[in-house]
Amino acid sequence: MRPLIGITSYVDDARWGVWETQAALVPYGYVVAVQQAGGRALLLPPCDDSAPETVAALDGIIFSGGPDLDPAIYGAEPEPDITPTRIERDSSEMALMRAALESGTPVLGICRGMQLLNVVLGGDLEADLPGTLHLEQPGQLAEHDVTIAPDCSLGRLLGERAPVHSHHHQGPRRLGTGLRAVAWAEDGLVEGIEGQEGSAIGVLWHPEVTEDRLLFESLVAEASAWAASKRDGGGV
Repeated sequence: MRPLIGITSYVDDARWGVWETQAALVPYGYVVAVQQAGGRALLLPPCDDSAPETVAALDGIIFSGGPDLDPAIYGAEPEPDITPTRIERDSSEMALMRAALESGTPVLGICRGMQLLNVVLGGDLEADLPGTLHLEQPGQLAEHDVTIAPDCSLGRLLGERAPVHSHHHQGPRRLGTGLRAVAWAEDGLVEGIEGQEGSAIGVLWHPEVTEDRLLFESLVAEASAWAASKRDGGGV
């Protein structure tokens, strides 16, 4: 059976046909990437349900991009240019991230999701990055290269240098416990992090918008192995 991959989503106003109402949303590129990699995609809207129970039903989880995390979570003051925060989403996804990490469920954090991984493990963020390397106009992505350590999962997947697409004005400053920096932008900003066990990867760029599906294929492969271990009694 194909592994079940959860994708965090957010609640926002949406319009289709004659209807305009709130909906649970995520860019469709995430779903397509999971499906093309051989997984089954399940959207996870913010909720107060038991995070461990939700994670136990999944074989892997993608923490998607989105608005800035509330700076209060990592002990910082809000910056003037911070995007409107989503407290309900922050709370829900922090609980999901903790449950995933505690259980060993494979995790891929993308942009906001990478920042969330860092903050949940005790790290903090640069609240407002200078320059335009990582942020183009609204609705557009900045293209740049990252340098990747060869002795890590990202390096084995993508090589020591790769073009990426970014749209963010925040990034990791102090890394959380057990995390390792494995990819860097030209200005030295950490763009990729990994957990010690290799089951948690975070990238600051957006692989879901490109034709490169290697990160998703890797996650689906990890999720398949994790699902098998649970069936054999080795997982939660």
